Amino acid sequence: MKKYILFIVMALFAMIAAACSSSTSGEETAKPAEGNEKPAEITVTHDLGETTVPVNPEKVVVFDFGTLDTMAELGIEPAGLPKENIPDYLSQFEDEKYANTGSLKEPDFEKINELAPDLIVISGRQMDLYDQFAEIAPTIYLAVDTANYMESFKSNATTIGEIFAKETEVEEKLAAIDEKIAALNEKASSMEGNGLVILANEGKISAYGPASRFGIIHDVFGVKPADEKIEVSTHGQSVSFEYLVETNPDYLFVVDRGAVVTDGESSVKQVVENDLVKNTKAVANDNVIYLDPNVWYLSGGGLQSVLAQTDEIEKGISE
Repeated sequence: MKKYILFIVMALFAMIAAACSSSTSGEETAKPAEGNEKPAEITVTHDLGETTVPVNPEKVVVFDFGTLDTMAELGIEPAGLPKENIPDYLSQFEDEKYANTGSLKEPDFEKINELAPDLIVISGRQMDLYDQFAEIAPTIYLAVDTANYMESFKSNATTIGEIFAKETEVEEKLAAIDEKIAALNEKASSMEGNGLVILANEGKISAYGPASRFGIIHDVFGVKPADEKIEVSTHGQSVSFEYLVETNPDYLFVVDRGAVVTDGESSVKQVVENDLVKNTKAVANDNVIYLDPNVWYLSGGGLQSVLAQTDEIEKGISE
């Protein structure tokens, strides 16, 4: 009888142990594997250093309109930005709900401190102030390398995608841009005519060639340069109207700086197409293309602006 009772007790213990084991096992398999957990922060390597950045930061201050362009395309809103000279197509950010953080060259550090941002994005116009920004919040430098335009543009867009967990959307948009650029390059590189890019500013002009600020027209889009020896400079190589006559480009691409940095009406057409220049091939054949300075001068390197630039050049050489 004792042996029978002992057998029953041992059997009960075995059943209870099995039940507990099954329950514990179920809890463990319900937990996500550690390898599948998304990181709370990432390290961004940029030209000014390495910065640890939170994923999906809530408050972002943006000092680069190309980055603002990309964020807008991805549906990401900033907490603050410099509101002087905002590109027309990004005018929604003039709304009072976005803090005004100064100007591109004169940041309002007091306002930025008040915002207590989780991330600050800057580019070339603010690079000398990097340390001051970094004292306030994690700061990354996302300027476009004009000598390696597409690679740096894609890298910047991918970085924004990684920070805001929108990698797939960025990949799809970059693929669409690549497709349009390939078609434009095929058309531009096969045409006989060449092109010259100039920046018009207060009655003066400067020229830009390959690997320059607007070199994407030659290096990426495939338009043959009318002059391959133009000095690479942020402000371009200062040239005269006699230079335009001597170079005599088939296409003349004009970026009007005054149209986006002054409040007055632009008179760039009268300045560029003067009596001295009117007999050049570009003017005579109506191939002077006035580019939108919003996407060329203020906000290059964004998902929207690069696409707009592609469309403008494609239209310009097709008409």
